[in-house]
Amino acid sequence: MTGELLVFLFLFLVTITGGLLMINLTKVIHMMMALVLTFLGIAGLYVMLSAEFVAVVQVLIYSGAITIIMLFGIMLTKHSEEESKTSWAKKGLVLTGITVFFLIVFKGIRTVSLGPQAESLHENNTEQIGMMLFTDYVIPFELVSVLLLVALVGAIIIAKKDDPDDKEGEQS
Repeated sequence: MTGELLVFLFLFLVTITGGLLMINLTKVIHMMMALVLTFLGIAGLYVMLSAEFVAVVQVLIYSGAITIIMLFGIMLTKHSEEESKTSWAKKGLVLTGITVFFLIVFKGIRTVSLGPQAESLHENNTEQIGMMLFTDYVIPFELVSVLLLVALVGAIIIAKKDDPDDKEGEQS
């Protein structure tokens, strides 16, 4: 067993554990910390794939910014304390679906042909990504930025939406 395989198994366990904790914990803060753990594990996997830029972006954007935005969104919306119980049949059905999905993806990955290996992808990958973004993919890049802006404005509008029950309570 090589050191690379041990690191991969460790990062795999961190990622899977974070994901499982995320869906099983009940407190929102704990769920968010588990999500950060998952994002950090994924960033470690990116480093193993020689995609350092993507790993740094993963840590900065997902582990930092997206998590903070999700916390603000949760704090700004109203939640009820009622908790619904999920039956074991539903959990078993979900677990079966996940297992089938995993097997299909695993078989698809094992049979896919990616063509010849690109040997220069790990060299100056940040520069290569920047060149591709601002030359070949500038229109999709700008469209994504507009889409994110629209999503941000929509989230603010939803968060600021007044509840009619609150106005009645304030007037009386």
